[in-house]
Amino acid sequence: MTVTTIGIIGGGQLGRMLAIAASRLNFRTVVLEPQADCPAAQLANSQITASYSDPVALAELAAACDVVTYEFENVPVEAAEMLARNIPVYPPPKALEVAQDRLAEKRFLNSCGIPTARFHAIDNQRDLEAALADFGGSGVLKTRRLGYDGKGQRVFHSPDDNPAGAFEALGGVPLILESFVPFEREISIIAARGMDGTVACYDPAENVHRGGILDTSTVPARIIPETADAAREAATRLLDALAYVGIVGIEFFVLPDGSLVANEIAPRVHNSGHWTEAACVISQFEQHIRAITSLPLGDPARHSDCVMTNLIGDDILRLPDWLARRNTLVHLYGKTESRPGRKMGHVTELTSKAR
Repeated sequence: MTVTTIGIIGGGQLGRMLAIAASRLNFRTVVLEPQADCPAAQLANSQITASYSDPVALAELAAACDVVTYEFENVPVEAAEMLARNIPVYPPPKALEVAQDRLAEKRFLNSCGIPTARFHAIDNQRDLEAALADFGGSGVLKTRRLGYDGKGQRVFHSPDDNPAGAFEALGGVPLILESFVPFEREISIIAARGMDGTVACYDPAENVHRGGILDTSTVPARIIPETADAAREAATRLLDALAYVGIVGIEFFVLPDGSLVANEIAPRVHNSGHWTEAACVISQFEQHIRAITSLPLGDPARHSDCVMTNLIGDDILRLPDWLARRNTLVHLYGKTESRPGRKMGHVTELTSKAR
């Protein structure tokens, strides 16, 4: 497959960083995004300003590009499938279909032999009350579709938490109740699969969230080698099952015995993989571009230990402090307005790799 131009659906910071990586490898990029002057379009070669499901815009994107990818998992599956009838779309639309529905996601993970929290489908208030009784009155209630960074959720800590009205409060849409997992820490793994089936996994990162949003990712994670191996094996199994092409991010809970429980699949480049930009020769963004253009995957090994910190909202006011630090890479996203919960950039502090 000969590729000169890559289409990117979505115009946020992930699309921006994909456009940078594509440019370094001499590819042109076209962004489809309804918001004009979005972060990705500031650095892409051109932008189609239209809805993600606009058939005219999708036809224009297909005509302008040799391959299409996406920067977020809530791209309409129908739009991806429409494009895929005329042009390669990676990751495959099937990955979107799985990741967009938390119930389908859990069932798919289990079908791959990857453990998850226990769960129940919730389609009405009676379902919720029965599921809570099964879980001893506790659990995390989530919308099956949409919702990110902690949105679209309600937590029940004990039987004392009254579930009355909870189904309607979350919109009366299909929900999923997940059991609590007694985890010690959260990790994620970033992995890539090429068109030839080659898989490359980065080292797992240990993640800390603040207000439901990723705050820091630290590499190496404080896990035993067997846990890291299990994460790589799970990622490989999932990638092969989907005949995947591109980067995937998989979030896990680590239990006290070192075993893993999968939490979430992100069929795209992932926030917890931003550290690869500074601590690896080949970043997750370049790796994704390599995969979807049929180039050989790069070495995912890291040359440094690191901590990646998101700059969220007013964190951007600390920019002078970050810029003054040694061995620290600062990456801003081209956003002019700071507001609570908005990711404005990230910084990655490097230290010598432990022997």
